[in-house]
Parts: sequence; C-alpha cells; structure tokens
Amino acid sequence: MRGDDRQQSGMFSYISPETRVPQDHPLRAIRTMVDAALTKLSSRLDALYARVGRPSIAPEKLLRALLLQVLYTVRSERLLMEQLDYNLLFRWFVGLNMDDAVWDPTVFTKNRERLLEGEIAQAFFEQVIAEAREHGLLSDEHFTVDGTLIEAWAGVKSFKKKGGSSVPPPDDPGNPTVNFHGEARSNETHTSTTDPDSRLYRKGKSHEAKLYYLGHVLTENRHGLVRDSWVTQATGVAEREAALKLVGSLGGSARVTVGADKGFDTRDFVRDLRLMNATPHVAQNNTHRRSAIDGRTTRHAGYLVSQKKRKRIEEVFGWLKTIGLMRKTRHRGVERVGWMFTFAAAAYNLVRMRTLLAGTG
Repeated sequence: MRGDDRQQSGMFSYISPETRVPQDHPLRAIRTMVDAALTKLSSRLDALYARVGRPSIAPEKLLRALLLQVLYTVRSERLLMEQLDYNLLFRWFVGLNMDDAVWDPTVFTKNRERLLEGEIAQAFFEQVIAEAREHGLLSDEHFTVDGTLIEAWAGVKSFKKKGGSSVPPPDDPGNPTVNFHGEARSNETHTSTTDPDSRLYRKGKSHEAKLYYLGHVLTENRHGLVRDSWVTQATGVAEREAALKLVGSLGGSARVTVGADKGFDTRDFVRDLRLMNATPHVAQNNTHRRSAIDGRTTRHAGYLVSQKKRKRIEEVFGWLKTIGLMRKTRHRGVERVGWMFTFAAAAYNLVRMRTLLAGTG
C-alpha cells in the first residue's frame, strides 16, 4: 500500500553522525589516516597559538574542513560552511556534534591564514608521506617529474603596463573595455594589478596567453604517489629548475631514475641530473635537434619501464584540476597558491592510499 507523505519533523533524535556514516564509507579510512597525521602535528600546531585568550577554531577541525573542500570540490568557504551546517557526513568528518554552531566564513578564512604562516600544509604532507612509507607503498629508486599550468585568479585586463595609469576608461568602471591590439605586452614591461606574482604565459602556439602559475610534482613510480611538490611563477625554464630542486630533495645518497617528458630533453638538464646521482629517463626529442639521451640510457629495459610509468603523473594533474580545485586557483600570490597546491597533493595521496590499502587499486 502507498505510504503517507508526512513531513512533520521529529522533535528529538538519538542517532549520532557516527551511526549514520556506513562502516565501509571511503572517508572512514581517510579519517583514520588524517587523525594519525594530525596527532603527530599536535606540538607544531600548539606553537601557532597563544597560551591565554579566547579559544579559536581547533586547527584539527580546520584542516579536516579544508580537506573536505578539496575532496568534494567545494568552490568557496561560504559553500563549505553551508555544507557543514546540514551535511551529516561533513559534520562527522570534521568532528562537529549535531548541535554545534558552524563558523562564520570570514572567521574560518582568518583562522586558515594562521596555518598558512606556519607552513602546516608542508608538514601535513610530510606526515602523509610518512604513513605511506609505514605501509610500504613508496619506491625510493624510481621517480617521475613534471609540471602543469595553474590559471591565476586574475584576468588579462588586469595585466597593465608597469608605472602606467590605473584609471579605467569612462565607459564602464566596473568592467572597462580594454583594447590590446597593437600593444606589445610582456612580463618585463607589464604586471597584473590583481595578482602581481602571476605571469603571462602561453602553453603553445595555438593557445592564448593567460596569467598562470606553474605547479611541479615529483611522483614515485610504484604507485604514483606524490613525493614532493612546488609552485613557481610561470617562466620558460621554471619546469626544469623546479625539477632539479625536487630531485635534490631526495637526498642524492643512492642512485635513482627520473622520468620526464620531451620538454626536459636538454643537455644542461640531463647533465645536472647525472651530477645529482640520478639516471635521466627523459623521453627523447628528436624533432629539431639531436636528443641529449643516447644509447647509454635507452638500451636498458628500465628506460622503457620508466616511459610507461610516466603517465601516472598525468593522473595526479588530472585529479588536482578536476577535483582538487587546482585548474584555476582561488588564491593570489605564489605563497598561498603553493600552500593549497601542497595541501591538495596531500589529499590526492590520501585518496590513493585508501584505494591501495583497500586492495582495489
């Protein structure tokens, strides 16, 4: 028989969020790993706060909320607070009781700035890597490096001549008409008034120039986990310079292999890798010149394996841009963009580790 469409809300409920979340929900395994990492960061978080005064948002809850924002592609703090207000899954993950008040978006954002100053994203990322090592998920011998463009939170209309007049044309002060035809613009003569750290960059001859940052990632080849990350200004040599820095963070005590695409096939880059005790498994670029990678490298079977494993780093970039809010950043300045990029990389590792430990990846 047909049931009644009664919509009268109950006065009381004796079911906790812990009961409502299924035992096999993917966030349960992620929550366990996150809590373990935050426990080890407790002393570092203590150093960011005064001993006396009015209590602020617990940094553990703040970080869990930020993690949800990345995992569920919540585009703003205001929408995140709205979700926390009525979403039982979000409340459970963050650690809020049913009757706990949700924070004001502005207060939430200001508290996040404290974590930015304390470089907590990098510390959290390192704890996640430590957990992956404990589970035997990392390779210490074979790696891949690459970079991707992150569109800045600034339009090309903000890209104006240095020292020029900032008065907008009188037709529309809010969204003025700007004619760039016939004007030679470059990063040497122009800068963005909205985000001065961003740089005008063209991905290729068939692409338009936009304001970008460059996000760089070093992954291990066994499971494709991110071992290190970095954000720089978008320049023509930033990818290779950042790659050397990321490889240098490995320590250089043992020989490793480093895979990369054709854009890294330059004599200087290959030479510098070898000086760092790293075997360059770079894809050969024989289009217009002779490749810096010769038979000394390509004759080994490991070179072909590295070329096959190299695609895993594209999976990282795909996740970061489609889910992790990194296609177009919502933050300004290389420091803030870098903080969020590292935090999003940690989120990717958590998702990947959950899949691997569950035996489904």
